[in-house]
Amino acid sequence: MEHLIEKAKTLMEALPYIRRFSGKTFVIKYGGHAMADERLKESFALDVIMLKSLGINTVIVHGGGPQINQTLERYGIVSRFVKGMRVTDEETMSVVEMVLVGQVNKEVVGYLNQHGGRAVGLSGKDGTLLLSKKLLQEIGTEDGGIEEVDIGYVGDVVKVNTDLIATLEQGRYIPVIAPVGVGPQGESYNINADLVAGRVAAALGAEKLILLTDIEGVKDKEGRLLTSIAVADMHRLIEEEAITGGMIPKVVCCADALNQGVRKAHIIDGRVEHAVLLEIFTDIGIGTEIVR
Repeated sequence: MEHLIEKAKTLMEALPYIRRFSGKTFVIKYGGHAMADERLKESFALDVIMLKSLGINTVIVHGGGPQINQTLERYGIVSRFVKGMRVTDEETMSVVEMVLVGQVNKEVVGYLNQHGGRAVGLSGKDGTLLLSKKLLQEIGTEDGGIEEVDIGYVGDVVKVNTDLIATLEQGRYIPVIAPVGVGPQGESYNINADLVAGRVAAALGAEKLILLTDIEGVKDKEGRLLTSIAVADMHRLIEEEAITGGMIPKVVCCADALNQGVRKAHIIDGRVEHAVLLEIFTDIGIGTEIVR
C-alpha cells in the first residue's frame, strides 16, 4: 500500500506543472548517449509522447555526430576540425545530409511512431524551415588579432519559418527536425543542433528549451551540480573556468534563446531514464535550469 501511495504523491507533485504547461511549446535537443542506448531511446520516446498527450506542443531537434563520423570513415573521408567545428566541403556535406536527413531523422521518427506517437521528419530545407548562411569561424592570430576562416558548408540560422511547424502542431503531429539548413541559392548547410534548437525555440516563443547531454548539468568549480542559474551566473562561471569546453556553446545557446523570449532553458542528463519528465514534472528536477 505504501508503494501505491508514493505513486499517488508523485502524480500530485506533477499536477500543477501539467496545468501550467498545457498548451505551451517545448523544444528538445535530442542527442548524445540517449540516441545510442535502446533502453534510453524507448524512455525518450515515451516521455515525448506523454508530453504530447498532456497538450504540450513538442518539437524535437536531433544531432548525429557519431553517425556522421562512422559514415565518413566508411567512405574513407578524413575530417578536419577548426575549434571543434567540422570543416565541411561539398563531399562531406553530401554525407552529412544523407546521414542526418536520410538515416538519423527517419530512425527518430520511426521510434516515436512505433511507441504510439505521430511524428513527422523535417530538414531545414522543407518549406525553407531553416533559412541559413555560411558561418565563418573566428580564430586567434599570432599578433593577438582575430581572423575569420571559411570552413565550408557550415551554417548559421538566419530565419526560422514556423508556418510548417504550426501546421503540424494543429494536426497534433510531433515535428522532428534534422539540423540541415538551406542557403539563398538552395545550398545545404551543416548546422550545430544546439544552435538550431535554440533558434527554433526563440522563433516559436517556446516555454522551454531542453538540451539532452551526457553530463548531469552545469557544475560549479567544486564539481557540484547547480540546479538553477541565471544568465549572469553563467557568464561568471565561464570566467571562473567552471564551465569549459563543449559546455560553453551549450550554455551560450541557452542564454541566446532566453534573451530572445524563451522562458526557461534546461541542460539535463540524457543518460537517465525519463530524464525529460523528471526535470519538468518534479519540484527538484535532475539537471540545471537556466533563467533570465
